Amino acid sequence: MNEVELYHPLHTHEEEGQLVRRLLITLAGGILIFNAFISIRIFPNSPAISELSALAGALLLGLPMIVKSFKGFFTGRLELTELASIAVLACIALGDYRTAGVVAFILILGELLEHRTALGAQEAIESLLKLTPPMAHLVKNGEEEDILVKELKQKDIIRIKPGENVPADAAITQGETIINEASITGESLPVDKRKGDHIFEGTNNITGAILAQVEKVGEDTTLGKVKHLILQAEKTRIPIISLIEKHIYWYIPVILMIAGLILFFTRDVSRAISSVIIGVPCALLLATPTVIIAVLSVSARMGVMIKETRKIETAESINAVIFDKTGTLTTGELRVTSINPIREISPDKFIYYVATLEKHSLHPVAKALKELAIKARIKLSEPEEFKETGGRGVKGKVDGKKLTVGRQSYLEENNIKVPVQEKESGSILHIAMDGQYYGWIQVEDQMRLEAKETTEMLRKLGIKKLVMLTGDKKEVAERIAKESGFEEVIAECLPETKLEIVESLQKKGYRVLVIGDGINDAPALAAGDIGIAMGAMGSDVAINSASVALMSNDLRRVPFFISLSRLAHRIIYQNLALGGAFVLVGLTLASLGIVNPIVAALYHEIGSLVVILNSARIVKFE
Repeated sequence: MNEVELYHPLHTHEEEGQLVRRLLITLAGGILIFNAFISIRIFPNSPAISELSALAGALLLGLPMIVKSFKGFFTGRLELTELASIAVLACIALGDYRTAGVVAFILILGELLEHRTALGAQEAIESLLKLTPPMAHLVKNGEEEDILVKELKQKDIIRIKPGENVPADAAITQGETIINEASITGESLPVDKRKGDHIFEGTNNITGAILAQVEKVGEDTTLGKVKHLILQAEKTRIPIISLIEKHIYWYIPVILMIAGLILFFTRDVSRAISSVIIGVPCALLLATPTVIIAVLSVSARMGVMIKETRKIETAESINAVIFDKTGTLTTGELRVTSINPIREISPDKFIYYVATLEKHSLHPVAKALKELAIKARIKLSEPEEFKETGGRGVKGKVDGKKLTVGRQSYLEENNIKVPVQEKESGSILHIAMDGQYYGWIQVEDQMRLEAKETTEMLRKLGIKKLVMLTGDKKEVAERIAKESGFEEVIAECLPETKLEIVESLQKKGYRVLVIGDGINDAPALAAGDIGIAMGAMGSDVAINSASVALMSNDLRRVPFFISLSRLAHRIIYQNLALGGAFVLVGLTLASLGIVNPIVAALYHEIGSLVVILNSARIVKFE
C-alpha cells in the first residue's frame, strides 16, 4: 500500500509498464495459491504438495513487500507496507502458507487496482500535454517541408491544414478558419479566426487551411505554461496532507500495540493478524490525494489551472472577492459607442476621415476606430503628413483636408476651440477639420457579458463582500459597478492602493480572493489568500503572481473554482471519516473474532474502494 505514490499527478509510460509487470507477478503468485487449494483436494494424502505450492506463492507475493518494509524500517521512510508485511510474515511463521498467500494476493492486487485508478485520473491531466502534433508543415520560399515540431523557431511560417492540431503559438498571416480552443480554454464553442488573430499550440484547426507565423515554441507556449502549472501543482501539499504525514509515524506502533493487546487478552493469533491487516490505513491515505487528482483533472478540463493545491482548501473559507476592472470585468478593448458630428457631414464620412488618419496609429482608440470602419465596410485611404503626439492626439491630411484628432487639451494647443460639453462616461476623442471643430467620438471599454451573472453566482455561494477596484474616474467606475452588480467600488486606485485594500480586509477577518490581469494587479494578487489571474494565455506576469490562472477570460470560472474547491473539501473530510470508521469497525470485528485474516484483507480493500468511488464523484462536476 504505497499510496504515497498517489501524490504525484504525472506518471511515465515506464511506470505504467512496471505496473503491468507487478500485475503479472501477482497473478502468477495467485495461481500458485489457487493450486495449493486445489492440490489438497486432489492429493489429500500428500499435503506437502499443497504446502509447497502455497509457500512458493506466499514468498513470490510477500517477499518484495517484506524486503521493502525492512528497508523502510532502516531508512526511516515508512509507507505503511510494514503493517501488511508483518501480517504476511506472521502467517508464514505460523506455517499457514495458504492464508499468507491469499492475504498478500488480496492486498497487492488491491494496491495495484488503486494505483491504476489514480493513474487513469492522472492520464486525463496528461492528455492535455499530448496535444502537440509531432510534425509541422514549414513553408519556405513557397515550398512546404515537414519537420519536427521541436525544430520550429520564432518567425517560421507554418501551414496548418483542416483537422490538424496547431504545433506552436502563432499569428495567422493568410487564410480564415475556425479553431476549437476547448483543450486550452475549456470553452465548448469554436472560435472564428482570420488574418492577424493569434492561435495557440494544442488547439484544433477545424475548417480552413491557413498560414501562420510562429511566435512562441516549446515551454514558452500556452500549452508549455499549462504543463508548468501542473508540474508546480504536483510539488505542493494541502495542509491536511501535511497533517496526515506528520502523524503517520505514530500510527504503526499504535496498531501493533492494539494487535498485541488483542493477542494478550484472547490468545488468538488469527485475531491479532486480522487487526494488523485492517489497521493498514489505505482508505485514510487515499482520502486526500484521490480528491486532489480529480480536482486537477476537472479544473484543467475547464481551463482553470491551479498552481498551488493548498489553495483548494483555502477556497472553502473565502468570503470576500476583489475584482480589478480593466481587462477583468471589462474586455480591455475599446469600442466606439457614439458618433457626434456637429456640422453637416454624414456619420460614415466622419468615420472615414478619422479612421483614415488613425490608420497607422497603434493606440487602442485607433484600433477601435479601424474595427468600426471594417464593420461598416468603409474603405480607408492613406493619410498624409501623419504625426502622432503620444497619449495626446494625431495630426495629418486626408483627401486634402487638415485633421486634428485627440484630447480637448491637444486641440486647444492647436488653437481649436472645443465647446463645453456634459460629462461623459467614456473617453472622448475630439475632431477638427481645417481649423474648425467638427464634433466628437465616444469610446468605452466594454463590460464582459457574464460579469453580472458572475457576481450573482458569488452571492449565492455566500460571499459577503464584493469589491471592484479601478484606476478610472469615479463616474465611470460607479456606472460599471452598477451594471455588473457591485455595491462597493473604489476608483482611482494605484497598484499600492489595491494592495492596501486587500491587507485592510484581511485585518478585518476576511479571507480574500483577488482577480486581476496580473500586470498592475500583481501586488494585490500575491497578497490575497488566493490570487486568480485572468487570461493567462497572454500574460506571464499573471501566472507568476497568482496562485490560480484562468486560460480563458470567462469570469464564471471564478465561482466554478470556489464551488469545486468546496465540494473537494467536503469529500476529503467524508473520505477521512469513512476511512477512520472502516479502521475502527474493522478492529472491533477482528478483536471479536468475527473476521479472519482473509476476510480482513477483503474488508480492507472494500474500504479503499469506497473512498476512491466517493472521490470519483468530482470528475463529473460541471
